[in-house]
Amino acid sequence: MTSIDLSKPVLVTGATGFVAGWIVKKLLEKGMTVHAAVRDPENAKKTNHLRDLAKDTPGKILFFKSDLLDEGSYEDAMKDCELVFHTASPFTSNYKDPQKDLIDPAVNGTRNVLEQANRTASVKRVVVTSSCAAIYTDASEVAQTPKGMLTEEIWNTTASLDYQPYSYSKTLAEKEAWKIAKSQSQWDLVVVNPCLVLGPAVNPETATSESYTILKQLGDGTMKMGVPNLGLGIVDVRDLAEAHLNAGLLPEANGRNIISAHNTNMLEAAKILHKHFGDKYPVPKKALPKWLLMLVGPFVNKMITRDFVKKNVNVAWKADNSKSIRELQVSYRSLEETMVDSFQVMIDHNLVKG
Repeated sequence: MTSIDLSKPVLVTGATGFVAGWIVKKLLEKGMTVHAAVRDPENAKKTNHLRDLAKDTPGKILFFKSDLLDEGSYEDAMKDCELVFHTASPFTSNYKDPQKDLIDPAVNGTRNVLEQANRTASVKRVVVTSSCAAIYTDASEVAQTPKGMLTEEIWNTTASLDYQPYSYSKTLAEKEAWKIAKSQSQWDLVVVNPCLVLGPAVNPETATSESYTILKQLGDGTMKMGVPNLGLGIVDVRDLAEAHLNAGLLPEANGRNIISAHNTNMLEAAKILHKHFGDKYPVPKKALPKWLLMLVGPFVNKMITRDFVKKNVNVAWKADNSKSIRELQVSYRSLEETMVDSFQVMIDHNLVKG
């Protein structure tokens, strides 16, 4: 049982990120001091929205220049912190070298942050943002699990450098986190494993998350002929941020925690958008045939291999989120609210045009 002193600063790595932005916002609203670790504190376009948030809340924010691959670069940012949120990690399908662009930043970044925690006497708890990708690679694996659903006890054993390297990067990074955590007794580790994260960004104009790429493609005509009906889980970024705060501040928080609000699929998400925005935007309302995706998918996106289509399209996805509700006290909002709010923010900032 770990109690955190709310008067002490809290470190958030990757503070300008999609998920981290909401974590920072909620910490500031609680009146806490946030040490925001970012690559370039002088980049006004990426940091001013966080400075503005601090002006409107009882909290305080300080920026620190840090880099995932630069050993020791989190030393100043972590000073006097009892609680560390490590969210910084690449989430993109736009990579050239999976080892350099995905694996190295995820694994070495995690190692650098946690080894700095070992050198910082004040640290009592580290919360690492992992992913459901560290639990599974393909939706077809769900039916093969002991309970017919993904649980915290399951680890991804099928991803590799050559197949779904993002999932591989999250698996390796989380395993590295647990390895370091178990080698010491100063601080405890709590891991958050979210599924696909959607919802409104704190700063939509600089949102680079793959989540926003998916949303944009649903509304800009890219998928107007139909969606690949992928089975997946969806969680609202605001609920995920709340899960992070509780993972950090609730004394009893522990272990891995699946954060997933809805066992759903791309078609259901698209139908909600079509219901609310289909009269003005080319939102799809039907699914592409699986045979067509297998035929043309590899030519459209390097990630949509025939093997991927076979194992994920028209395949049900299910995860057990009961631990997050029971122990992290997460109350999930509706899928409709998440989808509508996500898309409306993109409209408001001219990120998608009808």
